[in-house]
Amino acid sequence: KLYHVLTLFHVAALSLQADSLRLFACLQLGYRVMAAPVLRVSTPRWERIARLLVCLLGILISLYAFHVEREKGRDPTYTALCDVSSSISCSKVFSSRWGRGFGLLGSIFGNDSALNQPNSVYGVLFYAFQLLLGMTVSAMAALFLMMTSILSVVGSLYLGYILYFVLEDVCIICITTYALNFILFILNYKRLVYLNEAWKQQLEAKQD
Repeated sequence: KLYHVLTLFHVAALSLQADSLRLFACLQLGYRVMAAPVLRVSTPRWERIARLLVCLLGILISLYAFHVEREKGRDPTYTALCDVSSSISCSKVFSSRWGRGFGLLGSIFGNDSALNQPNSVYGVLFYAFQLLLGMTVSAMAALFLMMTSILSVVGSLYLGYILYFVLEDVCIICITTYALNFILFILNYKRLVYLNEAWKQQLEAKQD
């Protein structure tokens, strides 16, 4: 187990180093795009379709997770469809302390705080935010999408560590949301690159 822990820390360190470089590049792109004039462009059709599918799936999964957490709270004998075995159980994760407020907000603001909501509630808000804001081609919107997407990936790494090493569980719903968050990160990064290139082309056209 110690070997797995050290391996995970090594991979996480490499990932954080790579993410820091990507973040710096993203911030540079974001600054350039924000400094640009109004862009008379539209994002690629495949990107809009992919964002729509990912966000809708994320909202549906988050709503299902909220349903499972609520039913488990009402009936401890409730068995969800994602409860395959004792080691592959989503309700076990949702009903744990890390299933609300990411296991952090309750310690900071109190367990009864309005901010200490089930993680699924934040999931619904996040995917709805990504979907609605993603419908615009605003430079500021693109930067906000990228920044919130980075936070979601960092949060996924944190919750993934808790899932595997602390709870020692496999949560199919959780892992699916981690994958969706990573896909959104890629989509938002590509959007910044695309808008930056569009800005360059418009600037060159004006200079000519």
